[in-house]
Amino acid sequence: MKDDDLPVQGTQHWVLHDDLRLFVWEKYQGSPQGKPVLVLAHGSATAGRESFDLKVPGHSEYSLMDFLAKQGFDVFAPDMRGFGSSTKPEGHLTTEQAGGDLNAVVDRILKLRGVAQVHLLAWSWGTQYSGQFVMAHPQKVARYAAYAQMHAESPDLKARRERLATFQRAPYLRITEQGWKLRFHSLTPDEVNVPVVIDAFAKAAALVETKSPTGPQVDLLTRQPLIDASQITVPTMIIHGQYDDVADLDGLLPFFTALPNPDKQYTVVPEGGHMLHLQKGHARFQRAVADWFTVP
Repeated sequence: MKDDDLPVQGTQHWVLHDDLRLFVWEKYQGSPQGKPVLVLAHGSATAGRESFDLKVPGHSEYSLMDFLAKQGFDVFAPDMRGFGSSTKPEGHLTTEQAGGDLNAVVDRILKLRGVAQVHLLAWSWGTQYSGQFVMAHPQKVARYAAYAQMHAESPDLKARRERLATFQRAPYLRITEQGWKLRFHSLTPDEVNVPVVIDAFAKAAALVETKSPTGPQVDLLTRQPLIDASQITVPTMIIHGQYDDVADLDGLLPFFTALPNPDKQYTVVPEGGHMLHLQKGHARFQRAVADWFTVP
């Protein structure tokens, strides 16, 4: 049978790094051998699996990992320290620590699959630690996509600043199921949301993220900029939804302009906000990132 006729399979891995156990979820169709490798870096709230392989009853099309696996990729979604099934250390985690975790995961994947480079898609705060990783290790990344990248003047970050003292006080917070649903709104109109998807995400996040790290919030609110566009030398795509409350053309165009590699692309996708991959514009988003990573 051809790979196209086979079901998508999931496999879990564990990477040991800094005396921590990092969970990695992998999806592929048929055999993983000989496929281009794509790593998905999660944001500041939810880990890899529930972010990118969400199971929505009656709506399998919302799993980004399944879509990419069916496009011929071997797809990996790691949980950085403090998230998901990975070790939750005491104290605030930093963006640099997450970048180190990503480096350890990529090294393990390179060895596991016998490849020299990976493709990398990073979402939200993931663009910060992934950006640092790409700056430090460009030779390990073939193509990079920064999805929903924030900047210092992002509207949502401005709104979060009133909670800075809370984030600094405790390294973890508990987010309720209702709290997870709020991320679908903000500047995003209700008509681009799908209630059954919101419910599925909120349930999955509340189950997996029993406590959420606040270190990323502290870094985002006190240490911008965390990355330097001039030092990101690999082919790079900037992509976000039209209603995103952390990523917008005015704030990110200077960053995009400063990217030194001429192989770059800026894409705005309609019918979505910060949760674009789980909103009505998800199919356009999926197609755009798949095309970016399959450029000859």
